[in-house]
Amino acid sequence: MHSPETPKTPSGKASKGTVKVIASHDRLQLRFRYGGERHYISVGLPDTPTGRMVAQQRASQIQLDILSGNFDTTLAKYKTAPAEPVKAKPTAPPIPELWEKFCEVKEPVVAPGTWRNGYCVNTSHLRRCPYKQLKDAQKIFDWAMTHLNPDPAKRFIQALSSCCRWAKRNDLIDQNPFEGLSGDIKIPKTSEDRTDIDPFTREERQAIISGFENNRYYAYYSPVVRFLFCTGCRPSEAAGLQWKHITTDDIIFDQAVVDSVRGRVLKDGLKTQLKRKFPINKQLRQLLTDHRLPQAKLSDLVFPSSEGQFMNFHNFRNRGWSAVLEELGIRYRKPYQARHTFITHCLEEGISVSQVAKWVGNSPEIIMKHYAGTLARFQVPEI
Repeated sequence: MHSPETPKTPSGKASKGTVKVIASHDRLQLRFRYGGERHYISVGLPDTPTGRMVAQQRASQIQLDILSGNFDTTLAKYKTAPAEPVKAKPTAPPIPELWEKFCEVKEPVVAPGTWRNGYCVNTSHLRRCPYKQLKDAQKIFDWAMTHLNPDPAKRFIQALSSCCRWAKRNDLIDQNPFEGLSGDIKIPKTSEDRTDIDPFTREERQAIISGFENNRYYAYYSPVVRFLFCTGCRPSEAAGLQWKHITTDDIIFDQAVVDSVRGRVLKDGLKTQLKRKFPINKQLRQLLTDHRLPQAKLSDLVFPSSEGQFMNFHNFRNRGWSAVLEELGIRYRKPYQARHTFITHCLEEGISVSQVAKWVGNSPEIIMKHYAGTLARFQVPEI
């Protein structure tokens, strides 16, 4: 079966407002993009000449509404009863087909790291799973529990539930069999969790900074190590910092380096906010002044790798960081603990929770939750 020819622009691309009639398991659907999102609408008809004719009429109506500015964003106008009755309940599409359509919608709008570490990982899980039908939701759940660790299993089931929720909203399926299943997966707490607070002491912090300064192999990384301890920024934020972000009085954090399917890329915005301003004190100003090369451009990275690329903190952690800590006899903790160290020491100095939260890009509630032990050590002053 062939639908009427899709309107094209002189460049050969589909024109604005184009609505395509497609077939999925011998059932007709309308596919189009509006407002930056891809939409699917089930026509409710089999793939027959008559069905195609009715579907094309509805597609033309949607195209006209888009071009004339009368598009119904609720889609209710276009989900009218089919011209001919459905004689049999259509078979639900297999999960991989729904997942592929779901990913088409999500890829343009999610962060590169989320796409790589979330959607691509779950696509791999779905390919490995032997069960592909919605009716096998419980079998898929059981497979995930026996073949994946609790955390990735929970994320996998949550992703499938999100996919089916989207498919149901677009009339591709009748129900979401994964709804609520992820709640049955309990994640055990682990000491390796990055959110565990295990800061360095002031003596350890100074020893690490000096250790890098005096190391013949890793002295190159001394400035970024000192910077992490002085600002409490995330390693990904330090990796994405350019000289244009540094003014006389402040550092503007507004981008980060993240891993994507194309490797490390620069992403606008931060983990929990679009940007934040960090004040430069005397100590930090001296660090940046000493570190900046005379020929440095505003677009240059402040802390590039030794090859002039984005700094790879995974390699840095496994090589330079672990080597220096071992040489110093300091118990190993990840570079991310420099952030926790900064926050902890600020709180110990009596700086308000709200101010520390503003500096590091967390909410006061998060600071209160994760640093309660530090706050509990404060003594009631005598007045």
